[in-house]
Amino acid sequence: MKFNWGTGIALFYGTFVLIMVFAVIRSTKQDNSLVSDQYYADDLKYQEHYDKLVNAQSLERDLAVKNNPSLGQVELRFPSALGQVSGEVHFFCPSDSKQDFRVPVKTDTAFLQVISTQNLKQGLWKVKVDWKAQEKAFFKEQVITLL
Repeated sequence: MKFNWGTGIALFYGTFVLIMVFAVIRSTKQDNSLVSDQYYADDLKYQEHYDKLVNAQSLERDLAVKNNPSLGQVELRFPSALGQVSGEVHFFCPSDSKQDFRVPVKTDTAFLQVISTQNLKQGLWKVKVDWKAQEKAFFKEQVITLL
């Protein structure tokens, strides 16, 4: 068989079509969900979120988020100067939104809350704490790695 320019062009276009079909098939199997289902509503709430961040940064003693991998738990120590706190803790898994969960803030007398991480997927997590105290709202986000 003689290899001429017509055969070369046919091979080139045939290979190109196969690569494009492969890319389309791979892209349809990719999970392309958004981080949040309410993306636009969340965007409109940004000023309120910014005010919470400013309030948290103005605290004399910040909320301490401590990951204890050996004990399989995360400790949240709220500032005692604020008194009674209420709110929500959101565990956010960037790699799999189905793993996300929320826990209400329930502190003991030492303003400490312990949350178990033993049944959670290993990897990177974001702990987002949204709380209120003394009629002010606060927010803190910290990245932890579960082993």
